[in-house]
Amino acid sequence: MKRAARALRHVLYSSHIQSGRLFGFNECRKISTLGEVPAACSVSKQYRNREINGYLYRFVMALTTSVSSSSAGDFGRSGPLVEYGRRIASGELLDGDAFQFDTLGLLQKLYEELVEHEESCQLDRYKASEKAGRSRWLWSRFVPQSSYSPVKGLYLYGGVGTGKTMLMDLFYNQLPCNWRKKRRHFHDFMLGVHSRLQMHKGVADPLEVVAGEISDESILLCLDEFMVTDVADALILNRLFKHLFSKGIILVSTSNRAPDGLYEGGLQRDLFLPFIETLKERCMVREIGSSTDYRKLTSAEEGFYFISDNPMHLKKKYFKLIGKETPCPQVVEVVMGRQLQIPLGANGCAYFAFADLCDKPLGAADYLGLFEKFHTLALEGVPEFCIHNRSAAYRFVTLVDVMYENKARLLCTAEASPSELFEKIVTVADAQRISPRSSSRSLRRDDLDLCVDNELGFTKERTISRLIEMNSREYLEQHEAKLLEKAKLEVEDNGDTLKA
Repeated sequence: MKRAARALRHVLYSSHIQSGRLFGFNECRKISTLGEVPAACSVSKQYRNREINGYLYRFVMALTTSVSSSSAGDFGRSGPLVEYGRRIASGELLDGDAFQFDTLGLLQKLYEELVEHEESCQLDRYKASEKAGRSRWLWSRFVPQSSYSPVKGLYLYGGVGTGKTMLMDLFYNQLPCNWRKKRRHFHDFMLGVHSRLQMHKGVADPLEVVAGEISDESILLCLDEFMVTDVADALILNRLFKHLFSKGIILVSTSNRAPDGLYEGGLQRDLFLPFIETLKERCMVREIGSSTDYRKLTSAEEGFYFISDNPMHLKKKYFKLIGKETPCPQVVEVVMGRQLQIPLGANGCAYFAFADLCDKPLGAADYLGLFEKFHTLALEGVPEFCIHNRSAAYRFVTLVDVMYENKARLLCTAEASPSELFEKIVTVADAQRISPRSSSRSLRRDDLDLCVDNELGFTKERTISRLIEMNSREYLEQHEAKLLEKAKLEVEDNGDTLKA
């Protein structure tokens, strides 16, 4: 610990703590997406930042060694904390955030507990039972079984862009490949649950069968963006996760909401409340309190978001992307036999009017099906949101979430900038600050367009942040990298087919 403290003193001296955040790491790279790119930093400043990053890396390594001193064998200098320090030292991450360090300590502790209890948690997929979900369920009818994990999970929540997903992915990617683990977006996970429930209609307790199948496949479940807006999800979550936890599932999840704020104001919320207690019982809850939105610390905009009511710029970009291919209407298969009509599609690029994608009764399943086939969306006519198009706003939020998760590219025309699109969407607390009568849905003329919606008012910040990041050079580079990786896999698959 002395070595860790000495390294930390060097870091604090060089970077100064301000408002709970460690400043001084690669400050020259913090560029507002919608602003101008500042001038290049001086050589001396870059040298100072590299020196600070070196001290920080030594601090993280020393801290990890101290934390891991009681851990067994080869895992003493591995895990998310060590990988985080390596990325900061190499410049892959912009800076060190005190709130992220705090969370990383918990992730490192969880990592080491999992390593220690690998056998009792049945994490190794090659040693775990290979019984099918139905067989396990049938056997449990005669011999009731319950095997709660000795390791508790982790529920991370905080504001938009604070690094929750990055930290969870950092943790997930450090876990051994032979472990039974799964990482999913919450939307995707729940769609899978409902599909499985359809398959097991007529069974006395289909949720238990589904829980058995999920736990057969993965014991460690990492769910990103835990957000409950659908009453169908809300009513089954408690029973589903009670079954999952009783079968040894360990949950690691991220959310913008604290557990007590989940499904706030939703229909029949009293039936959802027991799930919150179940969640708190089986997971440690930790807030990431950083006020920094790291998604906005990216490069200048790349020119795919047009504030205009003229679709010509969008169409020119679209036809440039599809090249010589001729766009035509297409059909995409969605879950449970449904189909989604694509007005125009070519070369992996789909073209929609906003009304066709967000004014119709579509949901996450439709959007997931869309981006399984298409990697780019041209969206014409995104409106400003208010009380009159609240349902469309909810669908747009879901659409952006699915696109972001799939690293899809967005081209669009919109009536306003990302933040201005949601100006009239407010929480009850915001409405009371604006006008005491607004929160009670006043009919005053200046309040007619205001949409007072706690859930939407809360999630809009994530959507704004993601729209900004999706227009950055860094995000588009990730998009291109994913396309190249997919093309490479297709070539390899074709080669294997020819050999066969």
